[in-house]
Amino acid sequence: MLSLTALLGAIGVSVAMPANAAVVGGFDFDRAQVSVTGLQVPWGMAFLPDGSALVSERNTGRIMQVRPGQTPTAVATISGVSASGESGLLGIAVSPNYATDQWVYAYFTTSTDNRLVRLRLSAPTTQNVLFSGVPRNTIHDGGRIAFGPDGMLYVSTGDAATTANAQNLNSPAGKILRMTPDGGIPASGNPFANSRVYSYGHRNVQGLAWDSQGRMYASEFGQNNLDEINQIVAGGNYGWPTCEGSCSNPSFRNPIISWTTAEASPSGLAYANNTLFAAALRGTRLWTVTLNGSGGAASALAQLQNTYGRLRAVAVGPDGWLWVATSNRDGRGTPVAADDRIIRIPPAGVSPSPSPSVSPPVDTIPPTTPGAPTAFNVTNSAATLNWPVSTDSGGSGLAGYNVYREQGATDPLLAQTTSNSSTLTGLTANTQYQVYVRARDGAGNLSGNSPTVTFTTTGGTTTGGCSAAGTVQTQWSNGYVIQPLTVTNTGTTGINGWTVTFTLPAGHTVTGSWNTTLTVSGQTVTARNVGHNGTIAAGGNVQFGFQVSRPNGNTATPSGYTCTSP
Repeated sequence: MLSLTALLGAIGVSVAMPANAAVVGGFDFDRAQVSVTGLQVPWGMAFLPDGSALVSERNTGRIMQVRPGQTPTAVATISGVSASGESGLLGIAVSPNYATDQWVYAYFTTSTDNRLVRLRLSAPTTQNVLFSGVPRNTIHDGGRIAFGPDGMLYVSTGDAATTANAQNLNSPAGKILRMTPDGGIPASGNPFANSRVYSYGHRNVQGLAWDSQGRMYASEFGQNNLDEINQIVAGGNYGWPTCEGSCSNPSFRNPIISWTTAEASPSGLAYANNTLFAAALRGTRLWTVTLNGSGGAASALAQLQNTYGRLRAVAVGPDGWLWVATSNRDGRGTPVAADDRIIRIPPAGVSPSPSPSVSPPVDTIPPTTPGAPTAFNVTNSAATLNWPVSTDSGGSGLAGYNVYREQGATDPLLAQTTSNSSTLTGLTANTQYQVYVRARDGAGNLSGNSPTVTFTTTGGTTTGGCSAAGTVQTQWSNGYVIQPLTVTNTGTTGINGWTVTFTLPAGHTVTGSWNTTLTVSGQTVTARNVGHNGTIAAGGNVQFGFQVSRPNGNTATPSGYTCTSP
């Protein structure tokens, strides 16, 4: 996998990644303030004419009104919200004509679809459905909504974990949609007749922004390799599921910048001062991307890295400050008592006096990163680790350490300890573990990741085997998607790695895959696990999928699924 520096250097973008600079993109990050606390998984953020913000809470379905230094207040609850995994109450927008029409817009997941409604805060239980029927899932629901400079409402949707949706112009999933403020198809400006589709080939867009010249940008989650920011044009095809990041196919538009998924997982997006600001979840940082004259990326800097945890939303407030919302209570973060929070960053040279912070001040300085851990006394179910101690200068004091297993997109927490050693128990025999440590202070701030230590538990050799079964999820005249292809551990102990082979019918060609690494020899396909899904407990299973093209009228599908494990 290419590093960020190598990726950007290949397309002529200069990259610098020093410690936080005082002023970046016109904002003074040295004077960031925690201005709002006590939110529950904030997702979207939009501003009322009085300068207060409306914040959508993904899991509760509430719309909260927030002001710096004050307790958030619930002003509406969206009915019918079904929150599971990444779904729930997502994007929120305020009408550009709010002073006269009072409309607030919300995008959310129900038990059957994703949909767009509008309401007035004076009568919040009356919620008018403007657009519905967007495919839903517990992942890849998109959800960002925003009014563009043309007065039209733009809505980002995910592929709902069905990759074929992204290239299907008859599906609203995997798209950026453009519609009138009442949900209709605009009279002009959309690239496809009688359609709200503005751009397509998207996996999961969660950020929308426009620069001072009216150019549109979107932040998008990759799968295993590269996250993206794209410049969006009417009718543009952004390549998913064929491309992740840049590719050489002239039919697809390449991103202006890409990051590894560990560095980013970008959600919210904002623009100011010739700079894009992208809130990163897994990357726990705010990316600042300076634009060049053509709207491409000239340079990129990371701010707030490992300071406030997972960052979901970012917006420039009517006060001129940059507002950033955390997402530490979403089931994938490590929340502190004050979470979730809104952090505000002042413009350069602006006195902080008009901008009250929450009192008392919150310690936001993380401890130093622990040194490399050492593993010893490794058995078939346990191992003991120790590591060099960390220090804390933020005032709340060093509270202890968290021990994590490095394992795909979400690294499970194995242990918490108040000392610089820990004995891990309940491990799986004959299994390789890669483990790292993060220090935490009394305010809940987490340090960076220590170097990893790798060890393999003893004994208990794997017995038994595995099986594989594929399901045709969707198909069309010249292609189909197999999802899920389920790999099941049929043995009595855990397995660490698997290989599935199967045969494609003559004339069929694999055009994309996810959660696996494929090799093809003739019509024989070999699928192997990727890093995060190789370990399967006895009786457990994992899933992957792939997409195939075929001659028109040929209805055959793959056969002969077999599975082996080490």
